[in-house]
Amino acid sequence: MTSDAPAPRSFTDALARRALVLDGGLSNQLEAAGHDLGDALWSARLLAEEPEAVTAAHLAYFQAGAEVAITASYQATFEGFAKQGIGRERTAELLALSVELARTAARRAAVGRPLWVAASVGPYGAMLADGSEYRGRYGLSVAALERFHRPRIEALAAAGPDVLALETVPDADEARALLRAVRGLGVPVWLSFSAAGKRTRAGQPLEEAFALAADAEEVVAVGVNCCAPRDVPYAVETAARVSGKPVVVYPNSGEEWDAAARAWRGRSTFPAGQVTRWRRAGAGLIGGCCRVGPETVRGIAAALGR
Repeated sequence: MTSDAPAPRSFTDALARRALVLDGGLSNQLEAAGHDLGDALWSARLLAEEPEAVTAAHLAYFQAGAEVAITASYQATFEGFAKQGIGRERTAELLALSVELARTAARRAAVGRPLWVAASVGPYGAMLADGSEYRGRYGLSVAALERFHRPRIEALAAAGPDVLALETVPDADEARALLRAVRGLGVPVWLSFSAAGKRTRAGQPLEEAFALAADAEEVVAVGVNCCAPRDVPYAVETAARVSGKPVVVYPNSGEEWDAAARAWRGRSTFPAGQVTRWRRAGAGLIGGCCRVGPETVRGIAAALGR
């Protein structure tokens, strides 16, 4: 987009014009600022206890070059907050607050370019907080998963985000439920699977999973997140071919999570130099997930010519 071009009217319009830079991992940015995320609500706890910290984390990414902020609602559910003694009315307020905090960060950034807010919708397993979000196969029907997701999706949609991020989805069946739950809400969505190699975490071929988005008019992009960087090239090329839509991709840093020690191992292998290759293959939304911070996002923005 040239400097004298009119500003995009919507997120979908912006996505049609050029690739957009996503933010990085919200949790690692909050932890870097000294916040303890060691309970079941993870970063969603700060919506209730330290909302200004969430705004500051979003702001750091906008200032680094991100054009899209993903809200702190990944682990925010009516059921999860209820376990902490928080009622449905207050939970709905916190879901709406997650969108407003990202909007506040965008206003404070004052960067002279359009900034967008993606309301995060994490998988059912995120509410369980037992790692099952990386396995899928919860033993629930598609109908039951739709009933779980619909109320919070409605609450987030009512808060007016630019797009809903159906993210870290481990299972094609859960993707079906999510796509049913967003019908009729009038908000565009992206659908992003958690993958390992050429399959979803639940073991289905990614080609089959991406195909679910092809005929879903609400879906404006489909792809992967919270995967290893080495898994990105196949996912981008396959998602673009199967869906015919822009691809969303935001992998982890490449470090490995040690569940027993509850610590990250290894080193970052995020290939900032490959961003232009991902773009040429069809990626329209590019950022990072776990352990990817503002400096890496700055590199992504530079690689895309921002």
